[in-house]
Amino acid sequence: MRTEPARTTARTTAGTAAGTDVAGVLREVAALGPFFTLSTDPAEAADPAWRPMPEIDAAQLRGMAERYAEGLGTGEPRVGASILFQGLAARVWSPAVAAAALGVVPNLSTLHWRWVPGASISLRLAEPTGWHTGGRTRDGAALLHRTVVDGHLRPLREAMREVARLADGLMWGNVASALVGTVHAATARPELAAPVRALIDDLLLREPLLGTGSFGRAGFVRRSCCLYYRVPPGGEMCGDCGLRKH
Repeated sequence: MRTEPARTTARTTAGTAAGTDVAGVLREVAALGPFFTLSTDPAEAADPAWRPMPEIDAAQLRGMAERYAEGLGTGEPRVGASILFQGLAARVWSPAVAAAALGVVPNLSTLHWRWVPGASISLRLAEPTGWHTGGRTRDGAALLHRTVVDGHLRPLREAMREVARLADGLMWGNVASALVGTVHAATARPELAAPVRALIDDLLLREPLLGTGSFGRAGFVRRSCCLYYRVPPGGEMCGDCGLRKH
């Protein structure tokens, strides 16, 4: 059963965007790098490897988490599950936030994903539709929260809980860290820095991301740890890790 984005009580003044507009913006943000690529090519539908998102098949996720753990050189499946969850969150956030910074939020209800060992996760939008925000941060953030958090990451989190015992604080910390990572879009497009940061700031004030971390002199610092430090030999802590001395 597909999980549709949950309705939000937040009111927006966003208008419906034509499929051609959404596809055009997604092609534009794809130039920012692989993490920002969200294909709308109808020819891709012929590949049977595509699976609907959000992924709610615990067996599928368990197999991926085990392969991630093997690739990282650890015998702890929960480490692989944590890194997998954060990676999936980053792949969904990146193109959606970058597109929103350009004034268009894609409707992710027809999102699909594909992964094979040795390759990176790919995303495809079967029917490119969405909304124009007119550059209004609050509207963009409300739509992103509904489509990304409620529509994908909440159900994905529930499925991942059947794979590994990961604390809620860790999982939502991973989501927040993945969200903040989208600010790197400004590396290639400096004009996106301000709108991306505004969207991030708004989203971090919304549950369940509220309290997951904060910005300071050292940048964003989360209040949890993704467990990457447990990757051998003596994996390092991430730059935003709550265990580091900042």
